[in-house]
Amino acid sequence: MTTIGIIGAGHIGSQVARKAVELGYDVVISNSRGPETLQDLVAELGPKARAATAAEAAAAGDFAVVTVPLKNYKDVPAEPLAGKVVIDTNNYYWERDGRIPALDKGEATTSGLLQEHLPQSKVAKGFNHIMARDITTDGSPAGAEGRRALATASDYPEAAELVTRLYDEFGFDTVNVGTLSESWRVERDRPAYIARQTAAELKDNLAKAPRTI
Repeated sequence: MTTIGIIGAGHIGSQVARKAVELGYDVVISNSRGPETLQDLVAELGPKARAATAAEAAAAGDFAVVTVPLKNYKDVPAEPLAGKVVIDTNNYYWERDGRIPALDKGEATTSGLLQEHLPQSKVAKGFNHIMARDITTDGSPAGAEGRRALATASDYPEAAELVTRLYDEFGFDTVNVGTLSESWRVERDRPAYIARQTAAELKDNLAKAPRTI
């Protein structure tokens, strides 16, 4: 069975871990404060999960989910993620992260910054425009009427395909935005952000997105 390395155990990371374990994945999860601080979460998740350092989670995962504050993205360990798909959940909250001029000017994207930091990995956008609580509760079977859709983007087709498969397992349709250079369309404060939407509605909202806010 596939192992997912999760770097970041906040709201999104914890919810992805819960759903992944429910689906039968093994999970190795980390945070910035050390594995010992994750004992309660791991106890809740059960025997298919264990806590580790970020480097250990990165090394253990067949693929990884990075869900750390954007201001800390350069702390993500690069070497153990080489050659792997990395799903980036991040959003730019300047109030938390400080101002990043390249993002303010529309010259970069959040996932593009992570891809630059992880040049040997295959970064894909994922789980960034859904409330954490909805990850475990809002999915529905394939083909269900009104099935919620989530977006992905990547410079690597195989990375986008992995996210598409994972979304489907979690109960969501996928809209592929294209390359990471287009992933701004689903970033914070755009029409697609947080909204519950079908694939058709998501495509419409992506098309309406302004480049800068």
